[in-house]
Amino acid sequence: MSAVSSPSPASSSASPAGRRVSARIGAISESATLAVDAKAKALKAAGRPVVGFGAGEPDFPTPDYIVEAAVAACRNPRFHRYTPPGGLPELREAVATKTLRDSGLRVEPSQVVVTNGGKQAIYEAFAALLDPGDEVIVPAPYWTTYPESIRLAGGVPVEVVADETTGYRATVAQLEAARTERTKVLLFVSPSNPTGAVYGREQTEEIGRWAVEHGLWVLTDEIYEHLVYGGATAPSLPVVVPELADRCVIVNGVAKTYAMTGWRVGWLIGPADVAKAAANLQSHATSNVSNVAQAAALAAVTGDLTAVAAMRDAFDRRRRTIVRMLNEIDGVTCPEPEGAFYAYPSVKALLGKDIRGRRPATSLELAGVLLEEAEVAVVPGEAFGTPGYLRMSYALGDEDLAEGVSRMQKLLAEAED
Repeated sequence: MSAVSSPSPASSSASPAGRRVSARIGAISESATLAVDAKAKALKAAGRPVVGFGAGEPDFPTPDYIVEAAVAACRNPRFHRYTPPGGLPELREAVATKTLRDSGLRVEPSQVVVTNGGKQAIYEAFAALLDPGDEVIVPAPYWTTYPESIRLAGGVPVEVVADETTGYRATVAQLEAARTERTKVLLFVSPSNPTGAVYGREQTEEIGRWAVEHGLWVLTDEIYEHLVYGGATAPSLPVVVPELADRCVIVNGVAKTYAMTGWRVGWLIGPADVAKAAANLQSHATSNVSNVAQAAALAAVTGDLTAVAAMRDAFDRRRRTIVRMLNEIDGVTCPEPEGAFYAYPSVKALLGKDIRGRRPATSLELAGVLLEEAEVAVVPGEAFGTPGYLRMSYALGDEDLAEGVSRMQKLLAEAED
């Protein structure tokens, strides 16, 4: 299985005219998570009973009241025209109100920039903050898009690896060891994709105060803010450390909370000058986000969280099931995730073992064996900067989840030295 592709040079020619693809774009790898999901869907379409744990996508439909808001927007001539590049004024105001409601952070609508999904918000934030050579500390395991967005913006990602022994949470000591005179930004993600790790208030405050002490910016991704379990909380960094607010950019969106991955509406919140710079960039890159999708997002963020609570209850149930079943497999160690909807088991003890005549030496190779022998699609840890692990989304139906992990149990029970 080729789930993670290596960057290929645009061309070996020294002449710019001889290059077919720029070196900057040619160095970007395909999204491994989307690649695995696409392969799983293609196999299903071909009649293979593949169970896919690859995509971070709720299996629930978007709530009806949100869909109806989009239908009404389609009929409104106002939304048939260009609107402000930074977002519909009423949506920017609603995001500011929602942010105060959900995290306790007071921001002005002018600090909000509505983007084409969270990915665009992340890229625009880094583009607004980074000059060539600026370093960004990136705790790993990391979501595949973060390093690519940093590089596209001219920055240099500096990885700090945390493993299962700490619940995949980086310490201030690790962050300090990675800091140099070129460090400008810390990436802070809680709850985490791919691990489900959540930083509590004390850890969040310690990291925030460290960033303030060293004059760093922080980009904090809060898109999984409502998906926390078992009494865990994921406080917003600039709320816990108010002194950081003027050097902090928040990324969020409707995709995960409201089962709206395909609607492509995210946003960034930052100091006025950073928000203005991001909006200027967007005015040339894409102009406004689809007005119909913005109208749907407006209904989402102004509505109550009843539908969200029901989805969270289902994710919590699946979370406990997948962790229990994975830990029943000899050679697999899976910490209990406290947020998002991912399990991130270590499979290092299985590497090199014989599985039906094959000895996978890497988690990438093991993922290939799982797909070919058990028809289970997972994303290998190589995609997230930490070989030896698998990411498994539990945002799929209960029956599919149990079936998929059962297949893994049966196959991996055959592993032998």
